[in-house]
Amino acid sequence: MPSESPLRPSLQKGALAVYPTHTPGAQPARLIVFQFNPDTMKRTLAHRAAPPPPEGKAGPAKEDVLRVAGPPVETVSVTVDLHAADQLAEPEENGIVAEHGLHPALAALELLMYPPTAEAGKIAEQAALGQVQVSPADLPLTLLVWGRSRVVPVKLTGFAVSEEAFDTRLNPIAAKVELSMQVLTYMEFTDSSVGRDVFLAYQKTKESLALQHQPGTGLPGVRNLLPH
Repeated sequence: MPSESPLRPSLQKGALAVYPTHTPGAQPARLIVFQFNPDTMKRTLAHRAAPPPPEGKAGPAKEDVLRVAGPPVETVSVTVDLHAADQLAEPEENGIVAEHGLHPALAALELLMYPPTAEAGKIAEQAALGQVQVSPADLPLTLLVWGRSRVVPVKLTGFAVSEEAFDTRLNPIAAKVELSMQVLTYMEFTDSSVGRDVFLAYQKTKESLALQHQPGTGLPGVRNLLPH
């Protein structure tokens, strides 16, 4: 395989970083690096639902119109392409892919929606002890890493896969995975956690980038229309 030209810029790969704990200073237990960067990313932002008006009031007071309960609810959707062709061309150097195809890569993504089996055992023990309120299981903390300006905690909310080709043992060797994620804000974390610190840095980066935005040539005309 020909080596890449040293003059070619290094391509930053998108990734998901999975943390075993929320403790500040923790290091990721796994890095799921995208084999190919998705061609598109769809993002939506929606106002966080404000608290209901006090009893007896039909709607918010006039001074409350622009108040929000916190950062907007942001969702992110990407489609990840997975192909095993390059690894299968050199099976001696890629024994895991030759044996299992894309099953390990798919499992790494799917498990972001599963609590660890240890959590399932803990829930079973609580139920056996007759505890009325069984503690919910915790998903691993996951960060979406998409360049320097977009490192953000997310929760995987949707996973859809189209397995498009298989080897002779029916292992998938080509697949498209649609991932839906909700961005987690400081409102979803405790005061001391990796996720909270990462989100605050994410929002501060947005604020810094917004200050660097240069208005277009129509700025003087727009200013003239504003109230003086």
